[in-house]
Amino acid sequence: MRGTLLYIWLISTLLPTLSQWGTIAYYQINKEYITRVLCENRDKPELHCNGHCDLAKRLKAQQEKQDQQTSDKVQNLPIVQLFASPVISFQFSQSAFCRNPELSFAYKLTAYQAHLSVTVPPPCLA
Repeated sequence: MRGTLLYIWLISTLLPTLSQWGTIAYYQINKEYITRVLCENRDKPELHCNGHCDLAKRLKAQQEKQDQQTSDKVQNLPIVQLFASPVISFQFSQSAFCRNPELSFAYKLTAYQAHLSVTVPPPCLA
């Protein structure tokens, strides 16, 4: 599955780059047809154009299309606005342990636990 996704991503990434090579391969395969039918200079064989004019036209049109798509992508990029969020202030209230005396047990420590009272917070006065 991961390999398939990798190949799909690779092909979709390289496809725009390979499109010009596809146009050149199409020209090489159909050179005779392009020379006979599509060439602008088919009436002037002394120029030895052999369809290069049609190939140049196609490559130029393809490049302009890619440039237009690139400029459209650049123009349609979202604008990211960075801003500082306002300072948030907190108000602390008594916790449930301080409001309910049954839950607040720090003041009920016995004498043999006096050394622990240093680490225990003072009792809440409700």
